[in-house]
Amino acid sequence: MARSGLIAPRFPALNPWRTRRIGLGATVALVAAGPVMAGLTALALSQAETGRVGPDLVRAVLLADLVYILILAALIILTIARMIAARRARSAGARLHLRLSGLFTVVALAPTILVAVFATLTVNFGMEAWFSSQVRSVVRNALATAESYEREHRGNIQGDALAMANDINRAATMGIDRAALGDLVRQQALIRELPEAYVLDGDGEIVARGEFSYLFTLDKPTRDQFAAARSGQVVVIEDKPANEMRALVHLTSAFDNYLYVTRRIDGEVLMLLDDTRETVALYERLERERGGVLFDFALIYLGFALLVIVAAVWLGLRFAEQLARPIGRLAGAAERVGAGDFDLRVREEKGDDEVAVLSRAFNRMTAQVKRQRDALVAANAETEQRRRFIETVLSGVSAGVVGLDSAGRVELINAAAAEMLGLDAGAAHGAPLARLAPTLAPLLERAARTPGGAAQDQLHVAHGAQERALLARVTPKAAEPGEGAVVTLDDLTELVSAQRMAAWGDIARRIAHEIKNPLTPIQLSADRLKRKFRSLGPEDRAALDQYADVIARQAGDIRRMVDEFSRFARMPEPQTSDENVAEIVRDAVLLQEAAETGLRHRLDIDDATLLARCDRGLLSQALTNLLKNAAEAVQARLAQESDGAPDGRPGEIRTRLRAEDGRIVIEIADNGVGLPQTDRARLTEPYVTTRARGTGLGLAIVKKIVEQHGGALTLADAEPFTDGAPPGALARISLPTTRSQTDLPRIA
Repeated sequence: MARSGLIAPRFPALNPWRTRRIGLGATVALVAAGPVMAGLTALALSQAETGRVGPDLVRAVLLADLVYILILAALIILTIARMIAARRARSAGARLHLRLSGLFTVVALAPTILVAVFATLTVNFGMEAWFSSQVRSVVRNALATAESYEREHRGNIQGDALAMANDINRAATMGIDRAALGDLVRQQALIRELPEAYVLDGDGEIVARGEFSYLFTLDKPTRDQFAAARSGQVVVIEDKPANEMRALVHLTSAFDNYLYVTRRIDGEVLMLLDDTRETVALYERLERERGGVLFDFALIYLGFALLVIVAAVWLGLRFAEQLARPIGRLAGAAERVGAGDFDLRVREEKGDDEVAVLSRAFNRMTAQVKRQRDALVAANAETEQRRRFIETVLSGVSAGVVGLDSAGRVELINAAAAEMLGLDAGAAHGAPLARLAPTLAPLLERAARTPGGAAQDQLHVAHGAQERALLARVTPKAAEPGEGAVVTLDDLTELVSAQRMAAWGDIARRIAHEIKNPLTPIQLSADRLKRKFRSLGPEDRAALDQYADVIARQAGDIRRMVDEFSRFARMPEPQTSDENVAEIVRDAVLLQEAAETGLRHRLDIDDATLLARCDRGLLSQALTNLLKNAAEAVQARLAQESDGAPDGRPGEIRTRLRAEDGRIVIEIADNGVGLPQTDRARLTEPYVTTRARGTGLGLAIVKKIVEQHGGALTLADAEPFTDGAPPGALARISLPTTRSQTDLPRIA
């Protein structure tokens, strides 16, 4: 027998003390993994900044952190959910467990929150010192000093290059040869203390040079630099590795020549200038992103704190559970014993404390009571099992099943029941069955008044033009009284129809045997009476002839009716062969068209090569009966119109032969009086007719012939032939075909 979560199941293979030790070990391992994961994460992030650890390893560590947090969070949520559920269920020990868990959670959260606040404030104060106005002023002054040094040297070389270019331009205007140009360049270079001076043409070739200016030391300017100089700029070029600064100036009076001079500088100062600029840019970026840095720090700390918090909370919850569980077990067991449940045992705790002593005493007490009640409990269980088995067998499962709650609302309804009752299974849920199916309301009321809660009746349920005969049973659920019932529905429509067909077949045989034989003597006797009393006077003879004719005519009508019954009762077995259905349909339509000259016949054959394995004579008989019924329905409408106002619609019968889903379909539609709105399902039963002089056997014979051929007969309303006209009748025969429609040749 299953026991409560507070009660220990007594399986010999399980050791509760060992199980608890395993659980405690798993708890300690999970909790210890928190700081370990936090340390590994910090180590991975610090090594990633130095490039010693790749991003893949960092992602793996972070993913492991996430998995660890999710596992512990799931365990915490599950534990809290169990505690809340136990509290709502008023389980013993639940309130104590909840209070202890809350206390341990607060103890775990409070230090972490305080440390988080203190760490955030500390980092914020430290960053305030980093970005103070004094530090900002020192950084900017260092940058300004370095830039001032660069501007000074850049201005000096630009001034010397322009002055020297002006001197050369003036000399060139007065006429100077190449040797004099070289002397002038050397003189100007010495005056201005320029270690290198060149006059270059547009291709970078030397036209003149200073005294210490050599070809192998020349670093030619680029085309872009020549173009910039040609536009009037003084192009300054820094060569930090060579500790040089060069200037390129266009000589306007010396054709396409350029002055290219060099001055020595301290390259380390310029490199320090670049470093200073990068440092200042980094400082300013950090100052702008100070909030982001704080956020990143908070995020990293939050991750570490989350690891520690979830581990601490889980540890607190586990310890609270360990403390509250024994007390809760005893309290729950006491409540169950007070309710009469003596078949339980509490887990006996290890040790000699009060809880362990109390649990052992409690088990001894309940064991004594259990021995006295075992026999009664076993007998009661066997009786209950048999009762439920018998109820299940007797309730049965039929084609339609509807489950009801105590208020009679639908809890479950299968597709068969919904189809029988004409309901939408989805919309029926939650609605009273008595309102959805009023036909079942009296049966449900009778079942409610019945002491056993069960009732059964045969009902007729109509939805649309169809009427079904149903056997309805109401059975209470195999549970406590007042929990609802199960309604089972069996469709007896076909069974009732078959019973009626069998009964009418027996009646037909009796009529053929008992009535048909005396008809001939009656008719012959009427003829003899006419001949024997010819000697009577004219008036008496006329009366006698009239009476004899009535007898003969009525005998003929009775003979015709008996012949119909005889054909119905002695329907021969079909002698089947592969027949062309189109020919059978065409012959039947031509025969009826010749018999009813006042009606219009329309024949549509979609495929003239459809074959069916059938009895040609019986199938022709069935089609003739249907065409005859259609003609009589049209004539009945025309007769009604002759008594009133005609609507101008000519009598018409439409016959169509087609293939549909691998079967042969023959449809005969008319624009006659149509089908009745009630009892349509019984029109194919014997002696059910809507005509005054009809026998009611025509459709019954047609249905029997069609079913003998493995087909189905369906009656429905026909689409009106003209707009606004009332619907006529449609008879549809569906037969199996002997070959696939796609294998047959098509005829246009």
